Amino acid sequence: MEILQPLKIAPRNTGTSTGTRWIPSGDSSIESFSPVDGKQIATITTTDKTGYETVVKAAQAAFTEWRTWPAPRRGEVVRQIGDALRHSKADLGRLVSYEMGKSLQEGYGEVQEMIDICDFAVGLSRQLYGLTMHSERPGHRMYEQWHPIGVVGIISAFNFPVAVWSWNTMLAWVCGNTCIWKPSEKTPLCALACQNIVAEVFARNKVPEGVSGLITGGRETGEWLAADSRIALISATGSTRMGKAVGSMVAARLGRSLLELGGNNAIIISADADLNIAIPGAVFGAVGTGGQRCTTTRRLIIQESIYEKVKDKLATIYRQLRIGDPLNENNHVGPLIDKEAVQLYLQAIETGKKEGCRFIVDGGVLTGDGFESGCYVRPCIAEAEPHYSIVQHETFAPILYLLKYKTLDEAITIQNGVPQGLSSSIMTLNLREAEQFLSAAGSDCGIANVNIGTSGAEIGGAFGGEKETGGGRESGSDAWKSYMRRQTNTINYSSQLPLAQGIKFDI
Repeated sequence: MEILQPLKIAPRNTGTSTGTRWIPSGDSSIESFSPVDGKQIATITTTDKTGYETVVKAAQAAFTEWRTWPAPRRGEVVRQIGDALRHSKADLGRLVSYEMGKSLQEGYGEVQEMIDICDFAVGLSRQLYGLTMHSERPGHRMYEQWHPIGVVGIISAFNFPVAVWSWNTMLAWVCGNTCIWKPSEKTPLCALACQNIVAEVFARNKVPEGVSGLITGGRETGEWLAADSRIALISATGSTRMGKAVGSMVAARLGRSLLELGGNNAIIISADADLNIAIPGAVFGAVGTGGQRCTTTRRLIIQESIYEKVKDKLATIYRQLRIGDPLNENNHVGPLIDKEAVQLYLQAIETGKKEGCRFIVDGGVLTGDGFESGCYVRPCIAEAEPHYSIVQHETFAPILYLLKYKTLDEAITIQNGVPQGLSSSIMTLNLREAEQFLSAAGSDCGIANVNIGTSGAEIGGAFGGEKETGGGRESGSDAWKSYMRRQTNTINYSSQLPLAQGIKFDI
């Protein structure tokens, strides 16, 4: 297929790799279908247990050498990966859009996130700082340093088929770890493309085979990683249900897990909001990526004095949304990932109606010319109450619930009154409202924004959430510490051996 050729992906390929080597592995396969047109893109031979062992052992062996490379040298390799991604941005972005179904602009944007995290990681490779502290014992010096932890397993989701992998991998690599990636079985070709891009850079720099491992398959393959005591850290992105299963398996072996799970994100629209900012922010947050972001806006909490005005504006804009082929940049909304997602969308609408939701913009599945895949749905809006079970639940689809409030305290209570805690926003020009929202008595989410929507995050800040979102942090700030182990060191440069707390121990 023409879209695959620039990235050197054959229509039939193996999904098991130790870096520059692709390993034949088993007889099982997965087929990648595009939700854009329903066509089969390729068949991928998945990883069997023998192939898995090959990848893990290669990662272990590579770690013994890779960890000894100076961090700036590892950073130089990542810098070259960033350059390679710049060269391949158009082709990879187009593949992301076609295989996942997000808009072409979002596909390009996702690759740009990969480039940005490479730039961040390059700088980080010279800033893996420790601390020094004063010892209570004379003639002693104390300090902390950070070391790589070993093999990092990365389980990623279909909605960001390449960016979230890069957030983890680029940081883990400059920290001195090796990585094994298990991508979503719904978007395997994006992973193969990334592995090919990285392999060329690794070959030029003589990076040890095994620093970048790739395994493919379904739930069982992810369970191999989660249960494997050789894997020091599991970073898993997906549903809360999946995260609980992974977290339990990793905890049972006292391993580390970094979980980025579900979101049920809300925007509070104050009476003091600038609606020229609030409305576009709400619409993009709700329908971008077809409502399939963990940061998608699912609830609008609107001050009662402007509720009807906001509702009418939203309904008008929703009826003007252009739905269709995401590779056509004139369209606003593409398809859901597959027909299973469509069924979950329809079930959520029916549940909402039974609970009392009043739909002011109806949903439904689109049919006819251009919608042959059966994955295109109408973004919809429903008036609801905070306690409805469907409002408490994350549905990975473009369904937006409108809720009223009287006071800001009430709005914050509604905002926090869900099991998830990823992203949140308030739209207001009132400084007191903004500061209250950001205070300890405000949003309980990992991300809290003012006059910005819930969707989208900059590389420089740590990304992640609280409660059932998992508590993990990826990308910027000091998220690099998740991929390293802390070591406290004490050096005695005196001629005596004074003991701590003044203890006397004469021999």
